[in-house]
Amino acid sequence: MNVWLRRTNACAALALLGLALGGCSALRTDFVKRPSHALPPTTSTPSARYVHAAADQHPQQSGFRLMTDGTNALMSRVALIDEAKHAVDLQYYIFKNDATGRLVAQHLLAAADRGVRVRLLIDDINVSHEVGMLDALNASPNFKVRLFNPFHTRKPSLLSKTVQLLFSPSRLNHRMHNKSFIVDNNVAIVGGRNIGDDYFSVDRTTDFRDLDLIAIGPVVKEASRAFDEYWNCPAAYPVTAFRGKRANHYDLAQLRANLGRDARHFAQTDYAQAAAQDYPDGPSGDRHGAWFWGPARLVADQPAKIEPHQDNPALRIGPRIRAMTDQTQHELLLVSPYFVPSKQDVRYLVGLVARGVTVKVLTNSLASTDEPAVHAGYSRHRRALLEGGVQLWELRPAVGAPQPATAKGTSSGVSLHAKAIVVDRQQVFIGSMNMDQRSKLLNTEMGIIVDSPALAAAVKQFFDNASRPANAYRVILVARGLPHAGQMRWLTSDDGKPVSYDRDPGVSMMRRLEVWALRLLPIEGML
Repeated sequence: MNVWLRRTNACAALALLGLALGGCSALRTDFVKRPSHALPPTTSTPSARYVHAAADQHPQQSGFRLMTDGTNALMSRVALIDEAKHAVDLQYYIFKNDATGRLVAQHLLAAADRGVRVRLLIDDINVSHEVGMLDALNASPNFKVRLFNPFHTRKPSLLSKTVQLLFSPSRLNHRMHNKSFIVDNNVAIVGGRNIGDDYFSVDRTTDFRDLDLIAIGPVVKEASRAFDEYWNCPAAYPVTAFRGKRANHYDLAQLRANLGRDARHFAQTDYAQAAAQDYPDGPSGDRHGAWFWGPARLVADQPAKIEPHQDNPALRIGPRIRAMTDQTQHELLLVSPYFVPSKQDVRYLVGLVARGVTVKVLTNSLASTDEPAVHAGYSRHRRALLEGGVQLWELRPAVGAPQPATAKGTSSGVSLHAKAIVVDRQQVFIGSMNMDQRSKLLNTEMGIIVDSPALAAAVKQFFDNASRPANAYRVILVARGLPHAGQMRWLTSDDGKPVSYDRDPGVSMMRRLEVWALRLLPIEGML
């Protein structure tokens, strides 16, 4: 989730800025927006023939591979783009103009140059330095870019965006948080990763640990239908829907040259060399090997969820996720980087424990989170969860944080970004949805629900590795009857030796004071 958006909401609760927008809106009303839809699945490429042959052996089921490693997650996307024959559709909350963002853009443009239709839909909240790149990409006849729920001005400053948000919160506070990547209507990637260095383990100062699913089979067509709904909805604006100079073929040619140069430089980095070595053993969609098979369905909020005063549960995926967790008989695993349960959610989880269900939650610690406001909302309910028997683990940011076997090195900036649910080691949800009020009510979200014990076991292994004492803090209440009965403790291990803390570890007094102040603000519904 976007740090600026949450902190802007927190600041808005403190005071209203007495500023006027001024000037005219840069959004045009006379722009042309032609609807388009997913193309039929391709069958003419070697990877397409392999995918169809594999799916034909499992009627009514979809196949999945779990990507826990950032390097493989990046290289799989690049490989699938390079295999594309007819169409690539991408929908993201963030698409950064950094090393990996430009690498993906370079391969997408190369695909467009050979005749592949590319549709790129990005939420406008984080678009700033990306404007020039997106405009130039849109100048390609085979490459179309749209922005979801855009701000009024094309190149807004941070102050301008903040003011616009404060004056139009009912519209601009609702964002598209979906993440999907679909190639030739044959293979889809759905999960928690955006496009940017942070999500592919490139930037070791901010290294998001995440989960993606590569999918084949019937669920891919469901993903394409969901993409079309967003692409053609009223909130999706072409990048040409703004006044001002438009990019032309000269800008596109310059971008093509710059992206090619950057891609060559990136290929020489240590990261790229390591990624190339890891990739042959990774789970990309075009390689033969094992898949997790099972009945699956894609769930996605309707775009109309963002409409002001629109609070229709039929538009949201929350009720379908709740129907899944209601079936829990033995064990419920929740993985959410931004975990802000409401009082009703706390009662629900504690109620599951009361009827014999083991409930385990993995989230970020105060030291690993990138959003203190979220931790303030979570910490309000932490004691009630513990008293009700819910088991809590908070990821550590330091050396020893959970890493896949192929990862290179460690990071002091590790932060959890995966979103997953496992019910009774049988059903799995992986997607973009955090377990907070913003995902529930404000943003649009999506994900895949799969009935597969084998996939559930793989996600459980991710949970177990992440929650080991060296990788996470186990938060407990000291047993009743002992000194300081009911006091919270954080248990972990350093160099194999047990260590405990009596307050949020690994942070400064100023960070604790910041969270304490944020807890006083009525912002929980916006987190």
